[in-house]
Amino acid sequence: MLSILIVNWNTSDMLRSCLVSILRFKIAVLFEIIVVDNNSSDGSAAMVAAEFPSVKLVASKVNTGYAKGNNLAFAEATGDLLLTLNPDTEFDNESLSLAVQILTSTDSFGVLGIKQIGMDGKTQRSVRGFPTLLGIFGEVTGLAKSLPNSVFGAYRLHAFDYEKEQPGPQPMGTFLLFKRAAMEAIGDPSCPFDEDFPIFFNEVDLLKRLADAGYPCLYTPKAHVLHHGGESTKLVKKSMIWESHRSLVRYLHKHNRNGLSKVGILLVTPLIYLVAMVRAKGYDAGFRA
Repeated sequence: MLSILIVNWNTSDMLRSCLVSILRFKIAVLFEIIVVDNNSSDGSAAMVAAEFPSVKLVASKVNTGYAKGNNLAFAEATGDLLLTLNPDTEFDNESLSLAVQILTSTDSFGVLGIKQIGMDGKTQRSVRGFPTLLGIFGEVTGLAKSLPNSVFGAYRLHAFDYEKEQPGPQPMGTFLLFKRAAMEAIGDPSCPFDEDFPIFFNEVDLLKRLADAGYPCLYTPKAHVLHHGGESTKLVKKSMIWESHRSLVRYLHKHNRNGLSKVGILLVTPLIYLVAMVRAKGYDAGFRA
């Protein structure tokens, strides 16, 4: 059984296209679709209820954020496979069915990410490594691009080959297919996302915990999904810039426990916030439910 979990906020037209594309192609297993609508103002919830009666709709009265929205969906899910899927995606072939076959055929991985193709037809750079102080230093200084296979290039993975099936530490959360058994190894599969990361880095944190427990992520180019890209967060760009940088700092604190790393985090934190200030052209409080 496959549970397809979609968290939506104000992307009604794209959500409709996404759902139509899921139902258009045959899927090799029984499946359910659960949509959590985060109090959209564009009629998304009413559209789902009227046009897709087979979809289970969870209509939140507030914008819970992405992490809590996913937890609401996971709490309703019954599948032994669980797909978190962004509403700004579409399938143009039977890639979803193929992704299920690929993940279920391996015992070495607990998660699957697939190729993401932009609406311009180009493969999107959708896979990164887990954030480290040296990796961030490499990005800031340019060493990541000049030494892509070193520790300085281990964050954004500039040399990653998107035409090769291989471990992919943390693909974008646009499409992530999980085994329930992997989720059970790290806690309660009905609420796997850490809600201290409301919008960003929640999937990075989850993938890190799964990898540490022996359930890494596999990337495959054999299946793909079309991705418009960041349509909800574009609506509140300044807030999202700040939320992204704050979540990076939270992630570094959570996953770097030794004394030397803590000192490094204290030194790099002002730089991270300075970058946020420049990119957002001023301060913003970030996401608030």
